Amino acid sequence: MQTSPQASKTSSQSYLPDDRNEQVLVYVNGEFVPRSEARVSVFDAGYVCGDGVWEGVRLVKGNVISFDAHVERMLEGARTIQMDIGLSKDEIKGVITSTFEKNGMKDGAHARLMVTRGVKKTPNQDPRFIIGGPTIVCVAEHKVVTADSKKRGLKLFTSTVRCSTPDVFDLRLNSHSRLNFIQALIQAINAGADEAIMLDPMGFVSSCNSTNFFIVRSGALWTSSGKYCFNGITRATVLRLAREAGMAVYEGDFTLADMYNAEEAFVTGTLGGITPVSQIDGRTIGSGTVTPRVDALYRRYIGQTD
Repeated sequence: MQTSPQASKTSSQSYLPDDRNEQVLVYVNGEFVPRSEARVSVFDAGYVCGDGVWEGVRLVKGNVISFDAHVERMLEGARTIQMDIGLSKDEIKGVITSTFEKNGMKDGAHARLMVTRGVKKTPNQDPRFIIGGPTIVCVAEHKVVTADSKKRGLKLFTSTVRCSTPDVFDLRLNSHSRLNFIQALIQAINAGADEAIMLDPMGFVSSCNSTNFFIVRSGALWTSSGKYCFNGITRATVLRLAREAGMAVYEGDFTLADMYNAEEAFVTGTLGGITPVSQIDGRTIGSGTVTPRVDALYRRYIGQTD
């Protein structure tokens, strides 16, 4: 990929390099294989046309954060596209936990469970050409977010690529097809930013290309209505924790002007948790007390208080 020389290498998903990740064992359809030997067929529906769903989870001090919610979201996505994973909720959790255990991971790790419709007789989009069961892959890695992203804050750029309506592409599905989000991110990178802000079809602020977005105005948390953004589990957790702590919360439409005049801003995601934003479209976003308070609430929730 070609990007501008000024492109940043910071993102909400930046993590510290860890040589142990070169030796991890990957779960592929019931077997654990070395990372270098993990393979799926070129006829797999996920490779052919992005036909599948995925879920990412974070391991902190032996606990998979919001484990049930993540698995339920995956099962809901699979039902939506009429794909039978062939595993119960407990069995899915077993795949993830066994992958962590097989790699000796107890803290500071992240796993991505990917399920596609399976191998096809020929490369096309028709699901009736599937010739077997689903393809199930789980990749666990040692991942600790870089302190730089938290300290410096993210630079965001408003992309011309819009979040889609549910009848076109439902963002509540963790689909393998992410091309529109990748396009938005490429625009942001070429503009020298870290990630993209994406608007909804009416021009209101919706989310970032891989995370959910919050601003702070008059001490209150603002986030989008949720109609066109990711079904973020961290987003939902932050909203709940903030309300329980007596913080003012607004969920609804807001504009670029509202965003530009925000006192603070941050994004939420499974791996990064709470990541501050320092700049949007070249405009400096101030730092304050609300984002650190939200971060403290979330860190306490996941048991990461050190």
